[in-house]
Amino acid sequence: MLNLLNNGWLKVAANRIDQLQDPELSIEQAIQDYRRLGYSEEWINQRIRGIEVRKMLTDEWKRGNVPNDKYGFLTDVITKQWSGMKTREYKDFKGLHKESLRDNMTNVELALNMLAEASTTEISKERNPQTISQHVKVAESGGNVAKAARKELENKLNRSVISPAKASDHIPGSNLPKELK
Repeated sequence: MLNLLNNGWLKVAANRIDQLQDPELSIEQAIQDYRRLGYSEEWINQRIRGIEVRKMLTDEWKRGNVPNDKYGFLTDVITKQWSGMKTREYKDFKGLHKESLRDNMTNVELALNMLAEASTTEISKERNPQTISQHVKVAESGGNVAKAARKELENKLNRSVISPAKASDHIPGSNLPKELK
């Protein structure tokens, strides 16, 4: 039994070392995990792009000397600006506890979140903020771009695009673990 356990852990460790040497393997693993959970290919592609956009934003914050412990605060500013809710409020709205908010956004919510973060990144590059209060103003501006798009779409649809739906609600035949349902 111990031998089987050791082999299992050795395989996990070997896979992780491979992923460290070739980060693309980590992305492929995430895609496989999302597929296994039952997410659509369209949603997976959008989620992976969202990860890339988020990385570009955090790289920009790093360049702008934003301390790591302020990323969550600035994320709240962006999210509140475009959605009307801070991250925790948004998670509560969807009935989430420890689950990832992004993994429980609809395609439209993901697109708006990406627009807000990409806009914040571009505005930050242009304005080159030096203080946290300047970064907050940039975050508000980026969130406002997505808010304008959200309002325009909602006017066309005559309904809100902010949805209480979570992954277990919009994945047909979901294989999501009990804690995500």
